[in-house]
Amino acid sequence: MTISTTPASPLAPVCDDEAWSAVLARDALLDGRFVYAVRTTNVFCRPSCPARRPNRENVRFFASPLDARRSGYRACRRCRPDDEAGTAAEQAVERARAYLASKPNERVTLADLARVCEMSPAHLQRTFKRLIGVTPRRYHQALRVEAFRADSRAGRSVLDAGFHAGFGSSRALYEQAGDALGMTPGAYRRGGAGVAIAYATGVTSIGVVLVAVTARGVCAAFIGDDASQVERELRAEFPAADCQRDEAELSDVLDAFIAMIDSDVATTPPPVDLVGTDFQRSVWDAIRAIPRGERRTYAELAAAIGRPASARAVAGACAANRVAVAVPCHRVIRGDGGLGGYRWGEPRKRALLSRETTDRS
Repeated sequence: MTISTTPASPLAPVCDDEAWSAVLARDALLDGRFVYAVRTTNVFCRPSCPARRPNRENVRFFASPLDARRSGYRACRRCRPDDEAGTAAEQAVERARAYLASKPNERVTLADLARVCEMSPAHLQRTFKRLIGVTPRRYHQALRVEAFRADSRAGRSVLDAGFHAGFGSSRALYEQAGDALGMTPGAYRRGGAGVAIAYATGVTSIGVVLVAVTARGVCAAFIGDDASQVERELRAEFPAADCQRDEAELSDVLDAFIAMIDSDVATTPPPVDLVGTDFQRSVWDAIRAIPRGERRTYAELAAAIGRPASARAVAGACAANRVAVAVPCHRVIRGDGGLGGYRWGEPRKRALLSRETTDRS
């Protein structure tokens, strides 16, 4: 079920899957867009609430605190989802968010925003980042991307939607919106239809690996028991894309992935084309920085990206990773030393870690 926004909201509705991802990531960017309620506690919260994440089956989403109250839920005392006032810092940041939302087509400097909020630019920058999770500039850019998404879905042309959303040029549109969407704006508008994906499969010591590549880099690397299994997984992941096997063209890329699994020496991963939320992409970037032969816990990774309370959401981002070994989420383990989950099976995770540890020794 899609969560409707209020008539005054300039942003698109939030679907349940997007809402749940925001809850896992404690994404303050979506505070005010919806609240979530927990059946077992009868409490509703903001997406960014610091409380422990509930099980998905116990969660309901509402467009507003009023809707949640009408359904019999009460407000959380920690995140105060229906408290519009909040602290002085929260009020200042809310003024900043409202000001940015009111000027989607204009350039807003940090100094301009600081005058509106009656704070120094440096203080506003720190406070905004602490409460929202991103800088005012990144937040403003996210609003533009969201507006571009809405206009694209409504049928506007790519350039028309881009200019209407506040991208001053086609170059800015393709650099900023394209990066945020993980593909070109035109491809996003078509829902992925028409995107050409070449793929190849090869055999490794831990199973068959499939590597899929777009014009921007590796978009998927799956490991399975046989070629038909990983091919089905690819087509399920990208149902609207034009997926074609091309062993000759991808021989070098495939060899690199096989080497990352089976070689005794470190291999430089090819460029990747990762599609995900800002939070997921920050997690994946941090994972790619883990040296071969080393491990990090979910909590350590959360601290590394500046979100120390988001260990559970980090685990969710690891599970959502579509590019095995190039984004080496097998190097992320539980705090108690347990392996934790792995999209391609715990035995494969154990085998990868064992080889890397032995090689490092």
